[in-house]
Amino acid sequence: MSSVDKRRKQNRLVNFVTNPKYLMVLATIGIFAVIYIAGIVLYGDKGFSTLRTFMMLFIDNAYIGISAVGMTMVLITGGIDLSVGAVASLTGMLIAYGTTRLGLNPVVCMLFAILVGIGLGCAMGGMITYLKIPPFVATLTGMFLARGVCSLISRESISIDNDLIDAMASWKIYFMKFVDGEWVKIKPVAYINLNVLMFIIMIIVGTVILQMTRFGRNVYAVGGNEQSARLMGLPVDRTKMMVYAFNGFCSALAGIAYALYVKSGWNLSLQGAELDVISSAVIGGTLLSGGVGYMVGTLFGVLLKSVIPSLITFNGTLSSWWGKIITGALVLLFVGLQQVVMSGSKRGKKKKKKDK
Repeated sequence: MSSVDKRRKQNRLVNFVTNPKYLMVLATIGIFAVIYIAGIVLYGDKGFSTLRTFMMLFIDNAYIGISAVGMTMVLITGGIDLSVGAVASLTGMLIAYGTTRLGLNPVVCMLFAILVGIGLGCAMGGMITYLKIPPFVATLTGMFLARGVCSLISRESISIDNDLIDAMASWKIYFMKFVDGEWVKIKPVAYINLNVLMFIIMIIVGTVILQMTRFGRNVYAVGGNEQSARLMGLPVDRTKMMVYAFNGFCSALAGIAYALYVKSGWNLSLQGAELDVISSAVIGGTLLSGGVGYMVGTLFGVLLKSVIPSLITFNGTLSSWWGKIITGALVLLFVGLQQVVMSGSKRGKKKKKKDK
């Protein structure tokens, strides 16, 4: 390989690392790696380094990650959705009430809940797009509506007692190893359940939509500069409607995952979950101002948020509230870093224009 080719490769690598669009995602991955390695060094003898512990980061936070996929798209358009936790809670209530109290097939209840989630997403998207109501107000209205309906259904927790739900909740793919001519489960036992599978699939689906479709390019264009997108003739209104509808679908799917996780429905469940979802996307490098965000960043944002409580648990002496404190500090750090990076990027563009 010639020296010229080596320089070109080095320049490409430097440009990739310093690109503001990728820098935030790389920072999230780097911080997660540092914290996870620190956990292995400190608590490796207690089991932190096992595959089981790593998979529990996915299992315990799959419903947050599923919702964060839709939230990432919403944030990229420059919007926000405060209703995701309430819609997920409503989904759990519909499944619990329908299967336990009415004796309906849980698949029917799930499909109905998904339609309700998409419908609420379309309603909030319509308020934002056509009535020009700020996303904060429109989705806050959706949150109150979903919570109110939850309370109308039941103010008490409804346990889900259904064979199909039990089968879905207990479905697992175990990690195996080959020993003495046969496959056996690794110890301690590690597995992938249905919630983790849905989380991974939604990350892949979100990545494909954003990176490989015209709709994804429109999402970035709307978030980058909505007025310019309109002047270019892009379907801005339709794009925003579809984004909020997709987010409603993700919220309902997250509610299904949570219902499988706890096997019950409660009108007050997932209070504050919208903040966990938003912070996961922000920590993953999605700009609150819109235009920048990647699903792989959201994936590592969820993992970074979940590894902190895990470390606190392994420590055994710290209060669980330290998890909230550290998460708040991380969000503040990443929002500040976003502003610094974007300001530097704007100054760099101005200098290039002056040089020309």
